[in-house]
Amino acid sequence: MFYAPAHRTHAFVPARSLDRGFERFLNAPFFNAGPTGLKVEQNDEAWTVSLDLPGVTREQLTIDVDGAVVRVQTVKDAPRQYQAAYELPADIDGEATSAKLENGVLTLALAKKKQVVTSRQIEVK
Repeated sequence: MFYAPAHRTHAFVPARSLDRGFERFLNAPFFNAGPTGLKVEQNDEAWTVSLDLPGVTREQLTIDVDGAVVRVQTVKDAPRQYQAAYELPADIDGEATSAKLENGVLTLALAKKKQVVTSRQIEVK
């Protein structure tokens, strides 16, 4: 007896995948499926992340950097609750990172961590 397991993929269910595509098409512009007020820019030295946080003061924000992840959240007694974590492609240098909140816009300047070169060329004798 020969047993061939059947794996369901999008190729086997074309009608359902069409439904999902149509749902994404409708939901994105009308219901703001993605993060609103988020802008990320990059150059050779750093990333610049801008977030819209109206109604939040400096004292109500906590920002944590752990490796390549930056977490932004408000304290529990803040009138507006916000919590998000963003993972970047490379580690962030916490010492050279800065944050500024101005007119309801939080701007994070996240410095890229310099890669330490540990390889060394050895002369053959």
